[in-house]
Amino acid sequence: MELFAVPDLPEVRPGDDVASLIRDRTDLRDGDVVCIASTIVSKAEGRSTDLASFPAGPRARELAESLAEHTAGEPDPRFVQAVLEESVDVLMEAPFLLTETRFGHVGVNAGIDRSNVPDGDILLLPEHPAESAAGLRESLPADRVVVTDTCGRPFRHGQRGVAIGWAGLEPSRDWRGETDRDGRELGVTVENVVDELAAAANLVAGEGDDGTPAVVVRDFEWGDHAGSNDHFREIGTDYVRQAIRGWSYA
Repeated sequence: MELFAVPDLPEVRPGDDVASLIRDRTDLRDGDVVCIASTIVSKAEGRSTDLASFPAGPRARELAESLAEHTAGEPDPRFVQAVLEESVDVLMEAPFLLTETRFGHVGVNAGIDRSNVPDGDILLLPEHPAESAAGLRESLPADRVVVTDTCGRPFRHGQRGVAIGWAGLEPSRDWRGETDRDGRELGVTVENVVDELAAAANLVAGEGDDGTPAVVVRDFEWGDHAGSNDHFREIGTDYVRQAIRGWSYA
């Protein structure tokens, strides 16, 4: 399997055709997976905005005051309001806001970015990443598209690339019913392929000011395995989420 960054992509502005920018700079082949950072998808979709668009309500001001007690800085209540408006659930209120977005992704601050946003104060995640991925797949054209973001994980230090939208492949490769080398049947193994592709692409794309937000994965083979549509864990089986609900930060 080979990965390479799409070279010389310009700063993306609202209304730009991301698919055209990628298509003009690389020769895509059948079977390629194109991993595209959510930042340029959001920018093209006009998701950069100013904090003035989010006047803080009572709940946002209350949370900002609580966060100020547990952090070194003074959180802007307008930023907290933006997080609340981009979320359907707040799992943790301190020492940071851990929320669920409308499309099911759980992350800090609803994935709102404050870096590399030349046209505003903040950058929101794509509103419908799966639809964004499907549109990009049709326009490139590409067999498979993954829209990526970076976020932390429980029990691990640092961030990695994760998938928040995808098209042309199922998110998980289901090994259940297959056997290991000793003939034992696998009963629980479901491999989250889109996250693994996103993490691999993130190694090539980099962070900060690298300016390489699109990565082509070439010669990735799904293999003779069943697919699974599961990606975001259901609340009923998400025991970490259930434990967080009963926990408070002292």
